[in-house]
Amino acid sequence: MSKTILITGGGGGVGRSTARTFLEAGWKVGLVGRRAGALEETADGHHNALILPCDVTDEDAVDACFGQARDAWGRVDALFNNAGVNVAAGPIDEVSVDDWRDVINVNLTGSFIAARAAFAIMRAQDPKGGRIINNGSVSAYVPRWGSGPYTASKHAITGLTRSISLDGRPHNIACGQIDIGNALTDMAEKMTRGVPQADGSIAVEPVMDVAHVARSVLYMADLPLEANVQFMTVMATNMPYIGRG
Repeated sequence: MSKTILITGGGGGVGRSTARTFLEAGWKVGLVGRRAGALEETADGHHNALILPCDVTDEDAVDACFGQARDAWGRVDALFNNAGVNVAAGPIDEVSVDDWRDVINVNLTGSFIAARAAFAIMRAQDPKGGRIINNGSVSAYVPRWGSGPYTASKHAITGLTRSISLDGRPHNIACGQIDIGNALTDMAEKMTRGVPQADGSIAVEPVMDVAHVARSVLYMADLPLEANVQFMTVMATNMPYIGRG
């Protein structure tokens, strides 16, 4: 019997690559995102793909589309909590409160809403249990210059991951976090042209194929529930991360 996973932010980038990797591995994949057309592109007609247009910041919509997946499959084995946004880099006094709220609303509140909905399904199904994998970032540990909203959201994701891990123990629900550094997606393409560094310079940064992230998420999800990757960092080998240098 095929295992099942919901992937938020499935319309592009890490979400698209991960979804296709899981489909190739024989999983049933629920593609969650705001743009139905982009989700259709990710699915590319695959018979095991379920298109679930949904805004992760809308709890009623998330509950409905996760319930649709449960009803279609009979159970939900995993969630990859991947949806996220960022804003232009800048010192804190140049970041608008609206931009702060947008990032926190999607990256943190959206992740909470999706995890909450998946947890409820996993707790109630028979046999109960499942796995939640949160997309953190290397910024969950070491910030970039001018990244206040994004870095704060990802630090909070680490706390959410640890909290869900404890909440899930009585219900056979495992929770882990993948922290990604410089995977080459549309969001990271600018790194190949040069991005601001902490010393004020602009520098090109090494990047890696996003497929390495997708395979890492698949490894985490494929483990039996008695084992868990609590935190995994997957990054371009020579990117400025350790000491940000």
